[in-house]
Formats: sequence, structure tokens, C-alpha cells
Amino acid sequence: MKASPRISETEWEIMKIVWAKAPCSAIEIIQALRQNDASWHPRTAKAFFNRLVKKQALGFSKEGRAYVYRPLVRQDECIDEASESFLDRVFGGSLKPMLAHFVKRDKLSDEEIRELRRLLKDRD
Repeated sequence: MKASPRISETEWEIMKIVWAKAPCSAIEIIQALRQNDASWHPRTAKAFFNRLVKKQALGFSKEGRAYVYRPLVRQDECIDEASESFLDRVFGGSLKPMLAHFVKRDKLSDEEIRELRRLLKDRD
């Protein structure tokens, strides 16, 4: 199985829109990006579209004058890849120190802790 491409933080913004709305035109993606950050320029967005096409994360077709994009990778596969990369880089691949870090730093709410306990219990 082919590994999911490494997607930058900015590319994630684009991919989240495409995963949610695919197929979608370049104009639709740019409008969605600008709702979150008005500084997005169409040329900048198109440069990122091209990067994602080269990485084989996005596919496109030309419909009239519009470019219509669709994801070539699944969101859950990219999340798995990014999670593994983060875990390896920051915590040496070990989940326990990561969880301990977030619990000690009060980064988890009581509800999240209860949910983690339930998930761990159901894993048995």
C-alpha cells in the first residue's frame, strides 16, 4: 500500500475543505479558505493546489473554465500518517509519554479523560 503524502499545515487547510465538499472548484475552495482567513490570495491557493496535485493528494479535472478538485487520499490515512510522524518526532514513537504529557499539562478535560478510560477498557 502506498504511503500517504506528507501534507504541510497550510495544505491541511485545503485538504479539509476538499474532503468535506468534494468535488469542488478552485473558486469554491478559495472562498472557503477566505472565510477563515481573508488574506488568502487566489495565486497562493493555486500554488498549493499544484503542490497537492504533485504529491498525488489531489486530483483535478477541467470542466469548462473551472478546475474541479477531488481528494486522491483518504482523510483517515493522512491523519494516521501525521499522527505517527508527530509521535515519532516528539515522543520517540511512544504513546504513553505523550498521553502523560497532555494529562499533566491539563490539556484533557474530565470528559476526555472519561472517554479515554472507556476506550482503554473497551480495548481489552
